[in-house]
Amino acid sequence: MIDRLTDRRTERGARPLRPLWRHVLGAVILAVILLALINVSSTFRDYQIAEVAVYVVAVAGLTFLIGLSGQISIGNGAFMAVGAYVAALLIIHLNWPLPVVFLVAAAATALVGGILGVAAARLRGPYLAGTTLIFAVALPSLANRYVGLLGGDQGLSVNITVPSGLGTTFPLTRWQAWITCATAIVTLVLLANLASSRIGRSWRAVRDDEVAAALAGLNVGRLRVLAFVVSAATAGLGGALLAITTGLVAPTSFTLALSIGLLTAAVVGGLGSLAGAVWGSLVLVFLPTYATDVATSHGLSSSAGSNIPIVVYGVALIAVMLAFPNGIQGGVRQLGAFLMGTRRSSAHSPRNPPATGFPDGSATAREHQEEGPR
Repeated sequence: MIDRLTDRRTERGARPLRPLWRHVLGAVILAVILLALINVSSTFRDYQIAEVAVYVVAVAGLTFLIGLSGQISIGNGAFMAVGAYVAALLIIHLNWPLPVVFLVAAAATALVGGILGVAAARLRGPYLAGTTLIFAVALPSLANRYVGLLGGDQGLSVNITVPSGLGTTFPLTRWQAWITCATAIVTLVLLANLASSRIGRSWRAVRDDEVAAALAGLNVGRLRVLAFVVSAATAGLGGALLAITTGLVAPTSFTLALSIGLLTAAVVGGLGSLAGAVWGSLVLVFLPTYATDVATSHGLSSSAGSNIPIVVYGVALIAVMLAFPNGIQGGVRQLGAFLMGTRRSSAHSPRNPPATGFPDGSATAREHQEEGPR
């Protein structure tokens, strides 16, 4: 009896570790692939990979906020601005190590997100979206109000150097790609485990039916604020990564277009899915570059070519929503389910009957016995 109870406790204790080890294994495989890709890429491709990793961090928190908790935010670009300015000030004035800078930037942005989350905890739908929209529009203007601290329109220059242990000829863009990709992988692992935890299940319950969740004993307001805090922290971390990647933190980098771009990436990739955040970030980085190259190659003017990425964004969003209502990751899942269904149907075809012990495969042994003499 004691052995059975011990086994049950062991199973209960080991059950939460299974998703953790699965996520860690996936992270290690992804890290090896990215390391091999970065080491053979050009300087420009390394910069693009770093940019994708930056947006993966920011979009992952937003897709969690919308897909798991059911809240809408158009202000994550402003949260990125908070994290970027905090990181820039810490690097310029205190020269802190980058891991500490990232943690402090995420914590400071989480605090701002918690304040906004408390204020918006009772808002729903378009009212919540409008509140975050005002936040996204108003926050960058603070840089012009505190010019001595935040640099005004000129912004703050952030200079990072490659560690001396890597040599003097080591490319800076490759070092930036290493930092951003490593941070993105760690963030994805943490968010994946959070989604599979009790908090993640509570968020889904609130998203599906707030009244039922409240009747079940869940604190809906606290869960909504917590979702805002997590989304803001990841956006702030993405802003800190953006600061060391671009080397400049200025109000023009955090306009309303950035917030809309993050929201578009989350929707196109697939809400509530970390893989969707990766798909959306790839679209956010590579689609405008490809569209601009095509426009330039066809001889369009600079004024017309500058509007091409906006048009392409709209067309891509409409096309993805028509083809895959659940985003690109939803389409991938549908394709996988279709292929698995095709394999199963071919495996159970008359040419390949299931091994049930009967020629036609129509009944099991127990059913055959039950259908015997009556």
